[in-house]
Amino acid sequence: VQLVESGGGSVQPGGSLRLSCATSGIAFSVYVARWYRQTPGNQRELVASITAAGTTKYADFATGRFTISRDNAESTFYLQMNGLRLDDTAVYVCNVDFYWNYWGQGTEVTVSW
Repeated sequence: VQLVESGGGSVQPGGSLRLSCATSGIAFSVYVARWYRQTPGNQRELVASITAAGTTKYADFATGRFTISRDNAESTFYLQMNGLRLDDTAVYVCNVDFYWNYWGQGTEVTVSW
């Protein structure tokens, strides 16, 4: 099983990034897919989730700015992040959950001037 994130990078405040999490080795379509983020010294926090049926949920800080989506045919899910703020700087980690739970390695997002 592999979860590989991509799309992280450095942007200025107000900018956008699209993160991808490509999965392999699982029947992705049945899994709940989530994005978490973690900053040094802080707990990992849930950013957004999408169920197998496509129902989405967002953390308060992500609502209205971030969009989670999935492409079951590609076994990949995404996090479109718009209006990025300085405090969005973090390592973003993807996760899938069904009976089993798997994590990616993370992709770094830096928002700075």
